[in-house]
Amino acid sequence: MAKALMFMGTGSDVGKSLIVAGLARAYSNRGLRVAPFKPQNMSNNAAVTADGGEIGRAQALQARAARREPLTAMNPVLLKPEHESGAQLIVRGKRVGSFPAREYWKQRGALLPQVVAAYRELAADADLVLIEGAGSASEVNLRSTDIANFGFAQALQAPVVLIGDIDRGGVIASLIGTFAVVDAADRALIRATLINRFRGDPALFTEGRALIAERTGVPCLGPVPYFANASRLPAEDSLALDTKPPAQAGSFLIAVPRLPRIANFDDLDPLRAEPDVSIVIVEPGRPLPQEANLILIPGSKATRADLAALRQAGWDIDILAHHRAGKPVLGICGGYQMLGKTIADPDGIEGDPGTSEGLGLLDVHTVLEPTKVLQHVTAVALGAPVRGYHMHMGVTAGPDTAHPFATVDGHPEGAISGNVGGTYMHGIFASDKFRYAFLHGVGDGSLNYEAGVDTTLDALAEHLEGHLDLGQLLTLAREA
Repeated sequence: MAKALMFMGTGSDVGKSLIVAGLARAYSNRGLRVAPFKPQNMSNNAAVTADGGEIGRAQALQARAARREPLTAMNPVLLKPEHESGAQLIVRGKRVGSFPAREYWKQRGALLPQVVAAYRELAADADLVLIEGAGSASEVNLRSTDIANFGFAQALQAPVVLIGDIDRGGVIASLIGTFAVVDAADRALIRATLINRFRGDPALFTEGRALIAERTGVPCLGPVPYFANASRLPAEDSLALDTKPPAQAGSFLIAVPRLPRIANFDDLDPLRAEPDVSIVIVEPGRPLPQEANLILIPGSKATRADLAALRQAGWDIDILAHHRAGKPVLGICGGYQMLGKTIADPDGIEGDPGTSEGLGLLDVHTVLEPTKVLQHVTAVALGAPVRGYHMHMGVTAGPDTAHPFATVDGHPEGAISGNVGGTYMHGIFASDKFRYAFLHGVGDGSLNYEAGVDTTLDALAEHLEGHLDLGQLLTLAREA
């Protein structure tokens, strides 16, 4: 059987995903067959899997780090927030339905057998499974139905490493406090703590490590210094849009309205990496900059609701003014739907049934349908090869589709009208030749985005090798 090691956090965004990705590459470099696993995830940034489903973007990156194809078994339960108190439920890569948060949290325990079965499937073809928890391990108010943290760890008797983020402060209290609030059986599964995102001289935290080890009774690993190049890797949570550093000031400015339910925003990462391109994520209450060379409307998990929010922010006026000035507008997935004349949701898939008037810049109409399209695609756009993926629930048709954005296996995809374009394809800007063609020669063509991701994963693995005893860490794992 494969050995398992689970990484939980004292809170959200303490760096669990990055630690697992770096360890996946490091142990893969040592010749182990590694598989990443996250029982339950909540994210609107998802990836299409090799077996035709979808999982959280972080697990797809971890699979890449482990040099494996992403599979639905790696993230058997995925929640995609649609509004403040409800989300779409994805089980083994397929949409089950949409549920109010309170209803899901009451019933999620029933999913544990499917989660364990997915783990067993992965473990059958691995030497080591690196398991990532979700959110905070100390949410004892939700423990009775938990499948993401100790509820899953208990099912496998998986050993746990508890991660604390020193960069946000209070790391000693958060680690020791977690031990204090979880019950004894859960506490017994924690085999070590780990200090992440340290800045400065590690010697200054020697006493802190000793205190944590004394109070918890388990080793305190690290500290792992802050990994500055983390922003070069695809992020999972839209909170990363707050922390990603802006691109270097460039001659080509891309403005992106920050939709409340923005999805698959890693579409922007290859553009952000271009040295001659600047991206500004525009928050509600601020206008889209007049000096923008391109307005890019991103994907959305709730297109009609986000279209209403776009109008409430006054961005529709900015987009129309930008268009009248003869400058380009691009919509991806939900953004493509918004650019059309109407978006109809007769079955109430994303909210209340009804039809919304679009921005009217493309002569197309969209009808949302229950069946989600999930597939990798190879296309040609602007004369350049493109690799991307479809992840949408709408069917879009109309006169402007006669002028497609791309051709996929010889079939038209998307629509273009003058300086306005729309496509359902995510991930298109990772295709270097297409990205250069789309930017009309901006940049020197030297950026190889996909190779850059792998280079960063290698650097992350080396970073962890330098600051953690990976042999010691491996001894904490056990067959499960």
